[in-house]
Amino acid sequence: MAEDALIVIDMQNDFCPGGALAVAGGDDIVPIVNRLIEAAPHVILTQDWHPAGHSSFASSYPGKAPFQTVTMPYGEQTLWPDHCVEGSPGADFHPGLRWTPAELVVRKGFRTGIDSYSAFFENDHRTPTGLAGYLRERGISKLSLCGLATDFCVAYSALDAVAQGFSTSVVLGACRGIDLNGSLAAMTGRMRDAGVELI
Repeated sequence: MAEDALIVIDMQNDFCPGGALAVAGGDDIVPIVNRLIEAAPHVILTQDWHPAGHSSFASSYPGKAPFQTVTMPYGEQTLWPDHCVEGSPGADFHPGLRWTPAELVVRKGFRTGIDSYSAFFENDHRTPTGLAGYLRERGISKLSLCGLATDFCVAYSALDAVAQGFSTSVVLGACRGIDLNGSLAAMTGRMRDAGVELI
């Protein structure tokens, strides 16, 4: 059994141009991601999956606007436009994504009171998604990550993967970033410092 897996992060309509939280050029990477999927021995996808009225939505706070912040019990939380609402077209995978080889889809952000960037933990950094245990049981030890967005869900997933003991790389050519107040450079630096291989 191959010990390598590709984790495709949040390749969903709302993160692509025309979506509620569009990442510039988000759909440009679909063909690259498809090639990675085709070549990977194991494929796992993550899917942002928020209930309506989620605590990370700016619309849940009168007078607050997207990209402002609030303090949550687990720390500072960026507020986002309503996006990837459970069962909505925006939460669907990009129609061009050839994702059928995926062996597992990890849904995250479904707890109303806490956001979830990482494929491994909610934003409290304590509540696990179960992905690490799944990978260990499958004998998978080497991970490659791609998807959206480089400086949020991809980066936090990569940092947690390294912290959980997985050999981790990020295929930057198959990612696109939001770059909120310099977040792209900051998170790229954090990944590099943590031992994530950036390719």
